[in-house]
Formats: sequence, structure tokens, C-alpha cells
Amino acid sequence: MDAIKETHFEFPAQTAFYKGKVRDVYTIDNKYLAMVVTDRISAFDVVLPEPIPYKGQVLNQIAAKFLKATEDIVPNWVISVPDPSVTIGRICEPFKVEMVIRGYLAGHAAREYALGKRQVCGVTLPKGLKENDKLPEPIITPTTKASVGHDEDISREDILARGIVSEDDYIKLENYTRQLFARGTEIAAGQGLILVDTKYEFGKVGDTIYLIDEIHTPDSSRYFYSDGYHERQENNEPQKQLSKEFVRRWLIENGFQGKDGQVVPEMDRERVLSISERYIELYQQITGEAFVKPGEEDVLQRVERNIKTALAEL
Repeated sequence: MDAIKETHFEFPAQTAFYKGKVRDVYTIDNKYLAMVVTDRISAFDVVLPEPIPYKGQVLNQIAAKFLKATEDIVPNWVISVPDPSVTIGRICEPFKVEMVIRGYLAGHAAREYALGKRQVCGVTLPKGLKENDKLPEPIITPTTKASVGHDEDISREDILARGIVSEDDYIKLENYTRQLFARGTEIAAGQGLILVDTKYEFGKVGDTIYLIDEIHTPDSSRYFYSDGYHERQENNEPQKQLSKEFVRRWLIENGFQGKDGQVVPEMDRERVLSISERYIELYQQITGEAFVKPGEEDVLQRVERNIKTALAEL
């Protein structure tokens, strides 16, 4: 089964190449980015050894759908989506923070809360919460955007004090984040889902702020099934969720959280295929659309051809 682990293309007018955790990004004429969403998978800021077939397509197509559905709130970087695993867009100067917003006590915030911490990124959390409880109102818990290694929690006050983002821009980022989360929550509800938490990244061209990267994907977001949510909370049962958390849980159960000296557990073919099937399930549940696998053509040849065709039309 073809999976995109890495790419090594050379395009006309290519001026740079960047390999991220899961994306290969080609800079074209210092104006455009051709982003290949590979099938690499990361957790705890570590790229796992085996690619997951169709994962890149799932992420790219979900992001494309939700960027289109939110462009009335804030403009975004996308110019075209010429291939199931590719997005081409304008270059923006990225803000060096990720805007994380949480409507429920889950994931990283829940782990911190369980350790007795009652503040996350300078935001005070109520006492008496349990994991997966709804928060009184959504909270923004930003992280620094690390080029290498782990992103780190940071408060609004530190962002402004260190001059990472100007106050005027940061106020806009907060407003966009809340509006996007409200739209995502509304769309999710239509699919029988709860948007639990997510992150947004923004960039700038001139004085205009753009939404960049992916949004509302299972890699950047956490969803619960709304049916049975309250009953599960009352009975102290785990929530049925759609996110990459199932991968993190499997790693934790096998002694890996990305810490020094820890070894990634073996990912056999059965494990890889089960993760692939879970990502396809996520796509169909989140979008309400059937997932369409590409034809039998070699995946790298297809991606390269589609990018070249799209670039020639710019």
C-alpha cells in the first residue's frame, strides 16, 4: 500500500525546501508554498517510524474543507488544492505562537490539572473539575511555535511582554480564534460531534492576517461524540472521541511519551493499518462525506505531476 513517507521533488522556480514533522514544504519563486501533507505521523513532538497510508490525504482534505467554510471570518493562505495530499498557497510571515483554544478539560490540560495545577498558560481553571468536563467558557492557552523540539505553554502576558506578537495583532488573533472555534463547534454539532479543543496558526502579509496551516483536523483538534457525552461523564467513563489521542494513549501504555531515553514501541503492519482505518473513520465522521481513495497510480508520481500542473497555472 503506497504511503508518502518523504518527498524529494525539484520544481521550476523552486527556491527552498523545508521538511516538517509531517509536511514537506516547497517554496516557489519566494511567493508560494506547495505543501505536501505526507503520511508521517507524530506524537509527543516525535515522528514515529512508520507512515500511515491515507493519513496525509485525510488531513489535507479536512483542512481544505474547513478553511473554505471559515474564509468569511478570516482570509486564509490557500490558493488551490491540486491533489488529495497537496495544498498550494501564498507565503505568509507566521506568528511565533499557536493559538490553542479549549472548551473542555481534556488532553494536555487535563494531565496538568491532574497534577494539581490550576493555571494553564496564565488562565485559572475552576476547582472541582474532572477530566472531559465542559469549561464555563472556552479558554485560550497559547504555545510557542518551536522550529525543533517541543512547543511550550506561554501566557498572554508573556507573549506581550516579550514582544512575540504586538498587542494590536494579538487582540485580533484572540478574536479570530474565538470566532473560528464557534464556527467549528457549530459544524461539529451538525455531525453529532463536540469540538473539544483545537489550535490555529496565523501569518501576515503586509497588514493582513491570514489563517495558515491546517484547521479542525484530528491532528490539530479533539472531538467527542455528543451522543452519550453526559451519561459517560456522570458515570466517570472515558469519552468516545475522534482525535489522534488514541495514538498517544497507545504510546503511553507502551512506555513512550517522547522523553529522553524512551523508545518508540514497534509499529507492525497490523498496527499501521488499524491507525489508517481510524483516520479514514475520522474523515467520514467529521466531514459527513465518503472517503475516496485515489487510483492505482504511483502516489509520488501523481503528487509531482499535479503540483507541476498547478504551478504552471499560477
